[in-house]
Amino acid sequence: MQFQKFDDAYLDSLCKGDRRTEEHFVQYFSELIHLKLRSRLNSRDAIEDVRQETFARIFVLLRGKEGVRNASALGALVNSICNHVLLEYYRSHSKSEGMEDASEIDIQSQDTDVLDTMVSKDTQKTVRQILEKLSDRDRQLLKRIFLEERDKDEVCAEFGVDREYLRVLLHRAKLSFKSFYVKHMASSGSSGSGRGNFSRYVWLFSALFC
Repeated sequence: MQFQKFDDAYLDSLCKGDRRTEEHFVQYFSELIHLKLRSRLNSRDAIEDVRQETFARIFVLLRGKEGVRNASALGALVNSICNHVLLEYYRSHSKSEGMEDASEIDIQSQDTDVLDTMVSKDTQKTVRQILEKLSDRDRQLLKRIFLEERDKDEVCAEFGVDREYLRVLLHRAKLSFKSFYVKHMASSGSSGSGRGNFSRYVWLFSALFC
């Protein structure tokens, strides 16, 4: 595939939600993500789960209050977030599938330090507060899958749905959570450096979707 350089105009269109730019962005990086994951994950479902979660987190950052300001860093951003989502996948599936050697995940130490230092009781408290604002079904679904790490087949049986519809319900629940989070950020009037808020965004969703 042909590698592309991104400029400020492209980043601006992406942040503003231009459909054609979004489609190009997803198509371009989906190919790279598949190349990255196909040697690390054994199933198409796992690859698709990691790919979707990677893009979900990226678009939250792009649409956030601070946004992403460096167009040339888009590739590094996608790679870094994909690495962390992949690592979370390994951790959550370590009991049944075995955790792959961490040396195979090319996470830069600086990125890891940024996330680790953002772990705080205040941020975890924010996650819990937002969960309480969701509908009972959305709240219980997110807790079962992401906090309690329950087997998806068990969750399907509990909610009376199949795996395909469970994916739909999870997508809706995540969107609801993100909507409340954006409102929370706006009402809190939080301020600080772009780097700090960037890390806060990443950690908040790592805290929930792991």
